[in-house]
Amino acid sequence: MASSGDRSYVLGVGDTVEVSVLGRTDFNTRGRIGTDGAVLLPYLGATPAVNRSPGQLADEIRAALERGGYFAQPAVRVDVVGVASRFVTVLGSVTNPGLMPLDRQYHLSEIVARAGGRSAAGADFVLLTRGSEPPQKFKIADLATGAGDKDPVVETGDRIYVPAAEAEVFYITGAVKAPGAFPVTTDLTVRMAMARAGGVSDTGNENKISINRKGKIIKGVKPDTDKVEPGDIISVGEKLF
Repeated sequence: MASSGDRSYVLGVGDTVEVSVLGRTDFNTRGRIGTDGAVLLPYLGATPAVNRSPGQLADEIRAALERGGYFAQPAVRVDVVGVASRFVTVLGSVTNPGLMPLDRQYHLSEIVARAGGRSAAGADFVLLTRGSEPPQKFKIADLATGAGDKDPVVETGDRIYVPAAEAEVFYITGAVKAPGAFPVTTDLTVRMAMARAGGVSDTGNENKISINRKGKIIKGVKPDTDKVEPGDIISVGEKLF
């Protein structure tokens, strides 16, 4: 949990803090931040705590104790021992879905790791939804190696979802050896898609490939460069004899 040395965690209503003064057993206490944003402390009574980091709260308590003449230069420590105000929701194909408390600043990759990572049935990307904004898509491979925008810091209330791989499929039909539905992976080309279907059959013609994408027929497909999208229906035509 966050402590006085952590200046990134912001205290909120419902959080429980432990406050102590080094060498003084008569002040050590544990309290919950109430709906008024304050925590009850010995000598000081209701002390504002919400929207402060543990370090900021420790500084303010130290100053208040000195002003009141209770202690001279007290060494105050504040530890967060219970988080109730800051959570993200992790759902979908992860090992341990559920509510994840934010006891400090976390990147998206860290939250996915805390949830046990994606399960075997999970897709190779994560959807991050913030408020009413459209979901943002992040590749798991980028989270593992990226920084900045590729691995953003999560915020309270964020919803993180790893869809099942089977929800992201393409379909291939026509002159291939094993037509059917297959999962879409990152940077999947039409050539790779055909390989998953066993390759072009003896009667197939790579120059006669079309894609039905959301009802629109795309012709003149370039197998080595054109990418496959979820829901695509790839048709491989036959040779003319």
